[in-house]
Amino acid sequence: MPADYARYLVGRHRTVKSNRELGFALAFVAGAINAGGFLAVAQYTSHVTGMVSSLADNFALGQLDLVLDAAVAVLSFLLGAICCAVMVNFARRKQMASEYALPLLLEALLILLFGLMGAKLSRFEGLLVPFTVVLLCFIMGLQNAVVTKLSNAVIRTTHMTGIVTDLGIELGKLIYLNRDPQAPAPVLADRDRIVVLCGLLFSFLAGGIVGAIGFKHLGYAFTVPLAVLLAVLALVPAIDDLRRANSDDRH
Repeated sequence: MPADYARYLVGRHRTVKSNRELGFALAFVAGAINAGGFLAVAQYTSHVTGMVSSLADNFALGQLDLVLDAAVAVLSFLLGAICCAVMVNFARRKQMASEYALPLLLEALLILLFGLMGAKLSRFEGLLVPFTVVLLCFIMGLQNAVVTKLSNAVIRTTHMTGIVTDLGIELGKLIYLNRDPQAPAPVLADRDRIVVLCGLLFSFLAGGIVGAIGFKHLGYAFTVPLAVLLAVLALVPAIDDLRRANSDDRH
């Protein structure tokens, strides 16, 4: 049943399989939001490396206004991750079923806010760019922290640098020729991990394509299906908590 699948995918009790499936879904969302955000304000917001490099370059060039922009973007990503940690740890101490669902519900609301406010602010570039960058960086920090915590840092979804690096390492092991039979341990690739890494990379790419096409044809309205997807996944554990709270109140 759909409700049972949502509990399996987003619930507090994690499995390797549910982590991977949720990771694929979130990588798709991150790719779509990153691509849509770029078409909106010509900036990618899903990875901090470029932001820090931009900060350093512009500081060296004396362009302090751009230094401030990059610093705010990094801070927004950081605050998103902090917000996730606070929400997850609060829910964990309360033994709530929505331990990981709450940050995803917040992400869904913020994506919807991006769509609604972006459309209104699109006439005012001076407001649109900072609003979009801050909001999307916060969303990406929030999402990356969610999947990092639930998978114990095994899965990342908002940037592909580590994914491609890990994939390259495993592919290097795969093609390595173990010619010395006396070697104590043969070099072996983790084929299962290769499948997961390829899945995350493909999901992010597919999300980017869908997001770019969606923004091109629908504008900011393309965010609505993404927000609905996350909300549908996360609502079931949250409703379970509400029912449990009502049941406790009656007793």
